[in-house]
Amino acid sequence: MFCPSKKKKYLCSRYETNNPYKPPRNPLMTYVSLPSDDTHRLSFYLAMEEYVARNLNYDDDLFFLWQVEPTVIFGRNQVIENEVNLPYCREHGIQFYRRKSGGGCVYADKSNVMMSYITRSDEVKHTFSRYMEMVCKMLQELGLPATSTENNDVLIDERKVSGNAFYHIPGHSIVHGTMLFDTDMEHMLNAITPPQTKLDKHGVESVRQRITLLKEHTDLSIEEFKRNAVEKLCNKELKLIDEDIRGIETIEQEYLDPKFIMHNS
Repeated sequence: MFCPSKKKKYLCSRYETNNPYKPPRNPLMTYVSLPSDDTHRLSFYLAMEEYVARNLNYDDDLFFLWQVEPTVIFGRNQVIENEVNLPYCREHGIQFYRRKSGGGCVYADKSNVMMSYITRSDEVKHTFSRYMEMVCKMLQELGLPATSTENNDVLIDERKVSGNAFYHIPGHSIVHGTMLFDTDMEHMLNAITPPQTKLDKHGVESVRQRITLLKEHTDLSIEEFKRNAVEKLCNKELKLIDEDIRGIETIEQEYLDPKFIMHNS
């Protein structure tokens, strides 16, 4: 995986586990990287958030980027049949998983970027405020007129480019979201099943008018954007080891359990 600039210091040691909570001294974040560049299922990255929060989040705030093959991710309390077009997903090989945060249904693929932020703050408002401020500033430094909303979306020219959701585990808060660099619009519109009233009211063209793609606002490639994001948001790196991967894969089993995926059906 890509890393922060070599001019910046790397975090080489594991965190101590007995530190009492205090606000992070580091105004930036520590980037969490995997041992290889392999692409995993979306469920792996959700489990990675939990593992990192429970086992490694003892000092600086943590951050990592990830990408997945075509996948739909839906919220903790959503009924899958109401939110996911299951026949379409099965026909086109689109995976689907439930997350533990609330919020709506999201389509992701390799042409957009997913972001995860882990902090020891228990304050929801402060957590979102700090994270959204950092993301907007990173985009603004690229010359983009990025703003945030009360719904925790990031907008460029009043159109949504990023949506974010939150959940809390004891002592830690996790924010994860999308950065819509590009996407397969046909899959996005067909894999997710919006309420019929929404389709009737807005239609496909209106949906497209309410979102924007980052590639329309920058000459950077997706890989260049990812490197820039890490360099602007992080100044240390924490590289996971094989023991960590085994821990993540253990947690992942919950996300793969059909009872968890379908529990509100």
